[in-house]
Amino acid sequence: MAPYSADFEKALQVGRPPNIKKLFPNSKALIVSGKVVDRAMLAKGKAIAMAANGRNYFVIRGALMAAQRANCPLIIEIAKSEGGQKAYCAVNYWNMARIVDALCNELEITVPVAIHADHYGIKNDKDLAAAKVEIPTMFEAGITSIAIDASHLPDDQNLLANLDINPSIPAWAGLETEVGEIKGNQGLSTVDEAKFLIQGLNAHEIFPDWIALNNGTTHGLEASAAGIQVGLTADIHKALEPYKVNGAQHGTSGNSSERLREIANQTATTKANVATALQMISWGLEVNDYGNAQLDADGNFIKVKGEGMTEELWAEVVAYANEKGWKKGDYKSLNLPFENRLLAQPKEIRDRMTKRVEDFTYKMMTEVFNAKDTAPLAIEAILKAGSHDVGPKGSLIEDPAHWTREQIIERAKTIASDKGPEGNFDD
Repeated sequence: MAPYSADFEKALQVGRPPNIKKLFPNSKALIVSGKVVDRAMLAKGKAIAMAANGRNYFVIRGALMAAQRANCPLIIEIAKSEGGQKAYCAVNYWNMARIVDALCNELEITVPVAIHADHYGIKNDKDLAAAKVEIPTMFEAGITSIAIDASHLPDDQNLLANLDINPSIPAWAGLETEVGEIKGNQGLSTVDEAKFLIQGLNAHEIFPDWIALNNGTTHGLEASAAGIQVGLTADIHKALEPYKVNGAQHGTSGNSSERLREIANQTATTKANVATALQMISWGLEVNDYGNAQLDADGNFIKVKGEGMTEELWAEVVAYANEKGWKKGDYKSLNLPFENRLLAQPKEIRDRMTKRVEDFTYKMMTEVFNAKDTAPLAIEAILKAGSHDVGPKGSLIEDPAHWTREQIIERAKTIASDKGPEGNFDD
């Protein structure tokens, strides 16, 4: 075993948040706040951290191996729909940190890793009340970063929900907020909507690390090449410059490497979520440059022989989905019933599932996201702060007297925006 560097040892002592130290007192895993990862990307410039969606064990393991190889920090995340109380994945808000910690120790991972609760959806008052109970339990279980997604609500209610839930989130944690539901090319976010949300938070001394937009992308399988609106994203980020909030890019699986490079080069994005592509790659399905699983002439997924899970298990997976009447977009729900079956495969099969994820994510990290060799910058941020809390980037600009609850409701009436169609756009 190679000795750990002096800087790593020091970062391990001061850089792990209190919840992580309590859970894993003797660990050599450098689990950090999402803020630390964001700061590393900023320090390099035009660099994006991968937020790998840990729908299964193999994705997490492969992404960690790729991050170590690329020498870059990593965010491992799961969304509320995937890993909340009604989860369709075995990985969830309450066991994700334990899985990551165990893997980091086993694999001798020395790059910083954040544990992110993605798309924590708040759609009504009932959700808000439940969040005040649930969010503390998630941080107790090792979450170090969270995305509050009240984008399904009108602008004033989105802002007010963010304000209301903030006391439940540790000040040291990474924080993402969202404006505009992810609906593809409908209901695109506007400069006014984004400024309203960030200005209102600023007035209450809440300084998010990231803002997620509906900038033309979708979650899951994306058939069109429309994808992310780079110009729109750049305009919104430019308008938010004084507030020092960076972009979080969702739905990357539907976009080419070229477009994602444009996002890195032309916008203030420092976090990009990669989900569906990693799931499909781990299973052994054929994907294109967009990260989309390819279909054969009959409209079925193409399983690459000798890659991913065994052919026999894949046949069982397909039969199970057919029996349930599931469409291609429903295959994500196979994670929960099949996780233990996947883990029960021989080591060489498990290893090839992991390796496929590692190679794909390494290429994205180094050739698309420009994140290579950013791990030392993350450690530098910790050592400079001398703490697990690197502090906010933003500072108070707005006058709190102009952002009372009543004024927020009135101000929202002046925002002209198209929210797009109604429907179930769960993330």
